[in-house]
Order: sequence, then structure tokens, then C-alpha cells
Amino acid sequence: MDYLKIFAPATVANVSCGFDSLGFAVDSVGDEMTFTKTKEKGVKITVITGADLTFDIDKNAASAVVKKILNDANANFGISLTIHKGFSPGSGLGSSAASAAGAAFGTNQLLGNPFTELELTKFAMFGEEVACGTPIADNVSAAIFGGFVLVRSYKPLEIIKLPVPSALRVVAIHPQIEVKTKDAREVLPKEIALKDAVTQWANVGGLISGLHSSDYNLISNSLVDIIVEPARKNLIPFFDKVKESAMAAGALGAGISGSGPTIFALCKGDEIAKNVYKSIKKSYSNTGINFELFISEINQEGIKILSTQPTK
Repeated sequence: MDYLKIFAPATVANVSCGFDSLGFAVDSVGDEMTFTKTKEKGVKITVITGADLTFDIDKNAASAVVKKILNDANANFGISLTIHKGFSPGSGLGSSAASAAGAAFGTNQLLGNPFTELELTKFAMFGEEVACGTPIADNVSAAIFGGFVLVRSYKPLEIIKLPVPSALRVVAIHPQIEVKTKDAREVLPKEIALKDAVTQWANVGGLISGLHSSDYNLISNSLVDIIVEPARKNLIPFFDKVKESAMAAGALGAGISGSGPTIFALCKGDEIAKNVYKSIKKSYSNTGINFELFISEINQEGIKILSTQPTK
């Protein structure tokens, strides 16, 4: 294989109660990337569209990952890379993670798939470190594995893929404002009460159990975050208004995607998802803040191959 075009999905991390440990992939929003083998070793970015990202090989999350994998594999070829961002950096939907995970996946394909999904996650975490300063795994693992994932351990890294109930849908609104991850981290509590920790642990357990058993009531009851969301929601204008409108329209639960500002709502079935979409749109239309809104199935496949032949 000398050429590859892929779709790298947006992802929702934390999923209310699962701070830094739960995530899932989205089906309708993501990046498109192409990888072309070159005789000259190394990596170069030829095109970036959809966002103002650096062409610096060592500072761009995607190219940094490609470079590291090619070096580790002692590859006898190079890669020319193009990136089309399908959603905005800083959205809370794993923008750098899509680039990093897509880069790991695509490079592995051109190498003949020598690396496992877990190994690709580690490479993609390096891309997250380049982009954000921290090698976090929740977004990149969701993009690579697909569906819902649990980051059970970092040392050693252990990713558990969770089942996805067939009727589960996500509605998400991205207010066109910026919430810096650094600011979102700084507002987090340094200490939490034991009783709050117990409640949060129980909700994570309940959510995972609900996913395994397709128990939508249990999923709904467990989509509660009493630690991170109360600290961060003030960074997102009209957060409570959006959440209330989603719940009133029948959402199972709603919360902050990643560090925000995107707000997600999980729903059972297409009809409820459409109602939640309409309700959120109505609630935000008079705020004076531009926004993007989408509805999607959960992407159970993760990164997808779109083509292995360049367009002529």
C-alpha cells in the first residue's frame, strides 16, 4: 500500500462521571487525512485545511506521531501527509486526538500493520503530549478502538472496549467560544470529600454496567458528575440552560465533552435524539453566541479507511 485516505473521528471524553477515564467516538464528525509513501525518508505536511495548524513537523501532533513511528519501525520510506480538520481545535471534541490517532493508524497501515491498537494508542498519546503537554489516553483510545472505552490503567496502559447499546445516540452543541484546557484544569478541586468520591465511583460502575446490559435507565441514572462538572460549567455560557433543555426533551443525561465548551447529551433512539436536538437549538438560539450542533450514532469502528487509491 502506497496511499491511504482515512476518517479520524471526533471523541467525547470524561462522559460525565468518568473524568480522564471514559470516552467514546462520534460517527458524523471528524477529520480526513491522507498518507502517501515517499522515497525520501521522514515526514512532511503538504496541506492543512479547516484549521490554522502548524506545519512544523515536531510541533504538529499528526506529523510528530508519524515521525516517531517511522523512526521506531526503522522504515525505509517517508510519508507525505495532508490534514483536513472537520471540526475546530479547542472544541472539547478531541481535535488533537483525532490528528494523533489518525496519524498512528495511517502510518501503521503503510508499514503493514506491525503495531497493535494498544501500541497505536501509546504513539497517539505522544501526539497529545506534543499538542497539549500531557500524554492523555481517553480521546485517542476512543478514536482508535471505537465505541466506548475505559482507560483502566496508565501504568501499564490498559484500555477496555465497552459495548454500545444499539439505540444510543449523541447530540452535541459546540458554542463558538474557547475554553483552554489549562484553565479548565485549574478550576478543578484539589481535594474532594470521600462521600463524593464514593458517589462518583458508583456512577462509573453503574454506567459501565448499563452499557453492558443495555439498561438505559441505569445509564441515565449514572450519567451524573458531582465533582468536575460543577467546577467547570461556569466556563461555558448557558450550560445549565442547555442541560435542562436536553433533559426536558428526554435525554438520558448531558454533560461537558472533554474540557468544553462542547456539551453532549446521550439519548435513546433517533426520535428522542431529534427532539433533544431541536430543544437544545431553541435554547441556544437567542444567546448571542454562534454555535454548531450535530446528532450522531456512536462510532463503533473508530478510524475508517476511505480510500487506498489517490483521486485522479
